Amino acid sequence: MPYVKTKDSTDLYVKDWGSGRPVILLHGWPLTADSWDDQALALANAGHRVIFYDRRGFGRSGQPWSGYDYDTFADDLAAVIEATGAEDATLIGFSMGGGEVARYLSRHNGAGIAQAGLISSVVPYLLKDDSNPDGVDGSVFDQMKDGIRTDRPNFLATFAQQFYGVGWISSPVSQEVVDDFSRQALMAGLKGTLDCVDAFGRTDFRPDLAAFRVPTLIVHGTSDSTVPIDPSGRAAAAGIPHAQFIEYSGAPHGLNVTEKNRLTQDILDFVKS
Repeated sequence: MPYVKTKDSTDLYVKDWGSGRPVILLHGWPLTADSWDDQALALANAGHRVIFYDRRGFGRSGQPWSGYDYDTFADDLAAVIEATGAEDATLIGFSMGGGEVARYLSRHNGAGIAQAGLISSVVPYLLKDDSNPDGVDGSVFDQMKDGIRTDRPNFLATFAQQFYGVGWISSPVSQEVVDDFSRQALMAGLKGTLDCVDAFGRTDFRPDLAAFRVPTLIVHGTSDSTVPIDPSGRAAAAGIPHAQFIEYSGAPHGLNVTEKNRLTQDILDFVKS
């Protein structure tokens, strides 16, 4: 079952590893399910079934013209859960994928989900406005889209450096990791790549927080310049009762790579709890 068909007939490429209580992993923008491979392998080796897929418009999934909004993403996730028969699952979203966790819990009443995780997530609200003064100015998202339209390969290579905290003198990742980021990102369709900037940048998930009625893990890096911790990780922890919140001091956005072993262990511990 490499593909699941959504209700609008978009094909989603699904990776399904291992057996046991399921863990569903949702990837960030503009990557693919492959960005979760290290954690997925560890979870499968620990006795879990790991289900992770390329979001519509990205990776090996279909590239429809429309549907790049969180209601549709949540419905796509529901289609994957139904097709795989996942029950009592842990649902974890990285970056943009955190929004899918929030919207699925509210829109589908958390069906089949026993635990939730938000890793470097955009939840609850990234856009700066009068109600969210610590957010990111809307001009940043407009500039991102301009850069993508002008020279997408160049934009992605530069964005990858920010994503992983690459500096002038030192880098926490190899050049090959940066190159692989671009490889995955360039598999996506241009329409979905652009539309998702507004989806993750401007969607307000604050009304969805009340739907987090399961144990929730929140992990965020204090040096995340892509999704700053104050309007995201810290605000989510304040808005989700009894969430387990772990701050990674000095970690950038892409801590699934830069803090790979620590994150993998924290997820394993949470899933077992």
